[in-house]
Amino acid sequence: MSIIEKAIRKLEKEKGRDTLLKEPNNTSKAKPKYTDEKLSEHMAVDSSHEEQVSASGLTSTAPVDDAKVPNNRPSGPEAENAEQKQSVSSQDKVEPGNLRGKTKIHNLPLKEMTEKGIVTPQKPGSHIADEFRAIKRPILMNIDQQGASIVQNANLIMVTSALPGEGKTFSAINLAMSLASEQDRTVLLVDADVTKANAALELGINDDSPGLIDYLEGAEKDLSNVLIQTSIPKLKVLPAGHLHENATELLASENMKRLMQELSDRYSDRVIVFDSPPLLITTEAAVLANLVGQVVFVVASEQSSKEAVEDAIEYIGNDKIIGLLLNKVRKSPLSKIGYGYGYGYGYGQGYGYGNGYREKTRQSRAGKAQVDQQ
Repeated sequence: MSIIEKAIRKLEKEKGRDTLLKEPNNTSKAKPKYTDEKLSEHMAVDSSHEEQVSASGLTSTAPVDDAKVPNNRPSGPEAENAEQKQSVSSQDKVEPGNLRGKTKIHNLPLKEMTEKGIVTPQKPGSHIADEFRAIKRPILMNIDQQGASIVQNANLIMVTSALPGEGKTFSAINLAMSLASEQDRTVLLVDADVTKANAALELGINDDSPGLIDYLEGAEKDLSNVLIQTSIPKLKVLPAGHLHENATELLASENMKRLMQELSDRYSDRVIVFDSPPLLITTEAAVLANLVGQVVFVVASEQSSKEAVEDAIEYIGNDKIIGLLLNKVRKSPLSKIGYGYGYGYGYGQGYGYGNGYREKTRQSRAGKAQVDQQ
């Protein structure tokens, strides 16, 4: 190598050293592995590479002003925790009077109910739906203190009859379903016929479900544990609960009085409908009548006797609003409309109270279901 070549190489080395001294941060500048366009595609396909991208120098190390970045969301475990908290918060939130809690939703057998002539959303324009629109209107006026009389606890409504088989349970369910269609009302249907528990059965609810009696005797401390939210958003059901030999005493207890007061006062838009036993058969109905503000008394056309109706009404206090509901009206051959929508066990057959009644009812229903399937 000539002297000239050695001199040129020495100058090149010195020039390179001077460049390094003038630009000390050059070595930290890594050549980007991706262009901006490729980087966007890469991060969109697999966000799990975030740590690798950052380590490769593909993300800016300058501080970021969160206020200037739209939709700034945490990532990784923090994002997961935040989403879980948000989900729990939205599930636990219950608007006043909404009657929808954290309970599991029970899907009503709407098809079977419609076939039995019960008011359902599937046939809002049916004749029976129109009938109960007319029936509920004065009841709602009494609740709003716009009726002829003003009474306490007007939103507590008892549906009863003199004797069995006159259609009180059918009428109670229809009234509750019709009220639940109101825009500004929520409804609680209470199965207070604690021996038969037919209201819950007609709605497809197991009669072994804990309910009113279990709450009154203290077996269930929280009322929300025995309330059943139905697939009708504004309708909840309180089943009768398990059979108890002291059911009358429980219904007349201080716990029952406190419960009734709470149900009446807690939500201004709530209407509570009680399916009660017949007044002339059990003492529970008379006890319940003292706690409500309105009584819907079901009279079966061509079945209920005048004497039985008069005797039964004597059990109801004079401070209650009593409305008579005529049921099982025969369709006139000269009229295109009419209804005979009541159902029951037949007048004079007895109410069948006793510990074995529910089991007999279950067996009867099971046998009927097998026949229908065949």
